[in-house]
Amino acid sequence: MKARLLALGFCLMTRFPSLAQTDPATLRNDPYLKQLYLDASYLGTKQKVSAEFAHVKPGSWGEFVKGVDEDIITEKKLLALTFDACGGPHGSGHDAELIGYLEKMKIPATLFVTGKWIDANYDIFLKLSGNSLFEIENHGLNHHPCSVDGESEYGIKGTPDVPDAFDEIEANERKILAITGRRPLFFRSATAYTDEACAKIARQLGVTMISFDVLSGDAVPNTPKAIIEDNIIKHVRPGALIIMHFNHPEWNSYEALQNVIPALLKSGYTFVRLNDYPLKGR
Repeated sequence: MKARLLALGFCLMTRFPSLAQTDPATLRNDPYLKQLYLDASYLGTKQKVSAEFAHVKPGSWGEFVKGVDEDIITEKKLLALTFDACGGPHGSGHDAELIGYLEKMKIPATLFVTGKWIDANYDIFLKLSGNSLFEIENHGLNHHPCSVDGESEYGIKGTPDVPDAFDEIEANERKILAITGRRPLFFRSATAYTDEACAKIARQLGVTMISFDVLSGDAVPNTPKAIIEDNIIKHVRPGALIIMHFNHPEWNSYEALQNVIPALLKSGYTFVRLNDYPLKGR
């Protein structure tokens, strides 16, 4: 068994070289997607999924639709801190103070990143993906809400059809895998809004779609840290997934966490990464 695992590890390292061995330019979203469109494996999977879901109805649209997981199965005082990094012209920053505080306090967290954010923060992504405190997961290639009919949320246009929904999920899965050697287990749609059909597509691709249980409110610009603190501390319960962001250093996420984390630790809570525990959804 050990020999088989070693062989598998060597195979993955050969097929998916580390960042240090990979030209970042070839992994930027546009050229990388063009490469995938020449890959028989990628195209074959895309065609299969597109055919299977060609006539699927979108179903309900929202943050908590059927097929989306939102908390951990546990009665213990466990919490999952999850942070999104959205990307794009107004969301490609990096909250170094927040990340540094998590490292200082030795708080594990799950980081959902887009392909756009990786492109803008390649070296930072390399460092984060090599840190065992952090679990890297998928927030979509271009930060479009996952939809099979172009539904929009917060002014952000969703993917228009099944093939584009496939690219939003699977292309970023493979991009992260190509960089880190690890395929993400979880996907959070942009804005956390999705439809039921996309949740099914994600499952078909071996990915669990994630929402959240506790909304910190840090995504609203200039939200006072006291409000973010209250949103979290007053609503946590065993197994809760907390959603925050680490791509806007000008927001009050870090400032709020300096009070939130000590308060929750004092209350007996422990922080965990998503892939360490089973999840439950709707």
